[in-house]
Amino acid sequence: MNLKYYISIFLFLAVLLSINAQQPMFGNEGMFEVEVRVVDKNNNESIKNVEISVNAYTTTDSDIYGVYRVKARVNDELIARHPDFETVRYTIKSNEEIKIVVEGLPSEKRRSLFSFKTKKKDIYIQLVDSANFYKKKDIDKSLCFIEEALEENQTKKRNANTYKILADIYFYWKQYDIAISNYQISLQIYEKDETLLQLAKTQFLAKKYEESEETYKKLKGRNLSNYDKTEVLQGLGDVLLTKKEFKEAKNNYEEGLKIAENKSLNEFIPDLNSKIANVYAKQGNLRKANSAYSNTLKIASEDSERSSLEVKQEVADFLNETMQYDDEIKLRKEILKKVDRNKIVRRREEKKNKALKNEKKTEDKITKKDSLTSQKLNYKIGNAYLLKEEYPEAIEYLEKSIEEADENEDLEVQKHATRKLSEVYSTVGDYVKALKTYKEFAEIVDTLYIKKEQEIYQIKRLTKKIADNQSRIAILEKDKELSVSKINVAIKDKELTVEKSKKQQIAIYSLIGGLFLMSLLTFYKHRANQKQQLANNLLALKSMRSQMNPHFIFNALNSVNSYIAVNDERNANRYLSEFSALMRSVLENSDEDFIPFSKEIELLELYVKLEHNRFQDKFGYEIDVDNTINIDEYRIPPMLLQPYIENAIWHGLRYRKEKGHLKISITQKEEDAISISIQDDGIGRKRSLEMKTKNQLKQKSKGMSTIKNRIAILNDMYQDKIAVQISDLNEDGSGTKVELTLKK
Repeated sequence: MNLKYYISIFLFLAVLLSINAQQPMFGNEGMFEVEVRVVDKNNNESIKNVEISVNAYTTTDSDIYGVYRVKARVNDELIARHPDFETVRYTIKSNEEIKIVVEGLPSEKRRSLFSFKTKKKDIYIQLVDSANFYKKKDIDKSLCFIEEALEENQTKKRNANTYKILADIYFYWKQYDIAISNYQISLQIYEKDETLLQLAKTQFLAKKYEESEETYKKLKGRNLSNYDKTEVLQGLGDVLLTKKEFKEAKNNYEEGLKIAENKSLNEFIPDLNSKIANVYAKQGNLRKANSAYSNTLKIASEDSERSSLEVKQEVADFLNETMQYDDEIKLRKEILKKVDRNKIVRRREEKKNKALKNEKKTEDKITKKDSLTSQKLNYKIGNAYLLKEEYPEAIEYLEKSIEEADENEDLEVQKHATRKLSEVYSTVGDYVKALKTYKEFAEIVDTLYIKKEQEIYQIKRLTKKIADNQSRIAILEKDKELSVSKINVAIKDKELTVEKSKKQQIAIYSLIGGLFLMSLLTFYKHRANQKQQLANNLLALKSMRSQMNPHFIFNALNSVNSYIAVNDERNANRYLSEFSALMRSVLENSDEDFIPFSKEIELLELYVKLEHNRFQDKFGYEIDVDNTINIDEYRIPPMLLQPYIENAIWHGLRYRKEKGHLKISITQKEEDAISISIQDDGIGRKRSLEMKTKNQLKQKSKGMSTIKNRIAILNDMYQDKIAVQISDLNEDGSGTKVELTLKK
């Protein structure tokens, strides 16, 4: 008993300390990590399997303390969804921890965060997770899990969620009519905006445009997130465009685009621009269409590669429709080049992951038809050359299309490309090849016909399976309605049991309260220790800065002394003037942990200039800063780079017989980090060490040891902000490269 008591105290303290110790990490471009906890109002217990969304990012995974982590920016909208409570929306104001309190949860679904022995897992959550897992792989298994979920005695919200998941499964398998029916059942049980939005999308794909328009308009008047508003406006625009209501379609696209641009919903911007251009094209306004598509291409180039290629494909189709064949061919060749490159990478990955490829076979069959393929692109390029009457080029690309279509078993493209090739041969007067190609076309048509018959047979079997499953689900729903009265009685019995257990819980909570007070005292003591450690770190940094400044002054005064020794008064005066300017800047920044990176570059330029004046015959130098980097966004400890440059000059370049070179380059390494490279072609670290005197070997480099300690403390305080790697530049050990990574 005593052992369990102490273990419980230890676990409880660990929970409290971990929650307080975790701090959100800021990302680049205003992004930061937000911690979210969703708790039950009745007992403050964490709720798991909540769907947390910010824009397009969604997660349902929480850690052992019930904390969800998402990336967001200020003014982004966070949405929390779960079958057991109303959807919650919250506008993010800062990187503070967000606590969402909900009520109305069924008591038997709760799991205590403080319980040492976990209760029975929620079967319903397991069943719907399994249904979602098999949704794209095996429709039979997926529907079986849905049937089991419907057999469970669940709340209205959960039943509505089950029918939505069932509709999502049918939606994936393109059984749109059955999907619509189940979305409507879900909405009848309990109405949710996300279900209504999915219904509108399904109605559009089922070509029920009037119903889809009505559903979208119903959503348009609701209090939606910015992401959902943009989706609704885009979907409504698609419906109106199909109905040839061009003006209204364009208005909705433009309204969606305005929201997307204001709220930085970048995934919508290229597509909406493309759709607006498409409206202009259908209206016959080619000037505006061309302008809009040019803007679309510019935006698409900044987007993800997959999205960029799809948008470019749409632009190429527009160029074909408007007979701008030269531009079309140029753009399609650009797309083809990237697709071929991706294909090579994909083939390498497939060789390494054959098992994974087999698992995804069913899914690939469904999506392959709509994907970007090199055979389709070659066919379209060949067709464009044919329309331009440039027949040799048309033949070349049509033959490529046929070859790749045959390799990838794409009979549809192979059929069209073979027919076109036969037409080209006939046009150029090569009737023998035309006849031969036409016979090949006829054979492909026969093969395709047989394949289509097999696909129709498979579709019929799938449709029968789906109909049988849907019938079983309908019968199950009727059986549930007959047993409602029994379920109500059972619920009342459970409520009585819960009431009895409440008295026992009061006694347990009293004990927990005592433990809480003890842990609170421990927590305050730990926090005091943390503050003391922070104060020690700050004191150590200040001490190191005071060591670095005299070290730098000592080396600089040695340089002045060398001029005086040779009676070079003019250079000594100039050197002292520039040195005083450098020292003034160094002293101004000596009390700062970090300074703007632009100031550090100015200090480096002045320092290297001073050293170069003294050793002009020993080395030349260049400082290269990537113009695309906004250096004002980065801050760096003052004089952090100077010791590395000093080592490069004094221990590498100074001992060269010929004139050497020092290169300092600053490049973008990652989206939120830059790389600072210091390279010299000096004698190298090994030879430099061999050339030192015995007296020098006994002395450690104060500058380098101090800088290492300084970086270690700064990384401890600011979460690995700086990383340094030193390596030989050449295989023979000559030259040295120092690469320093600096995060925002």
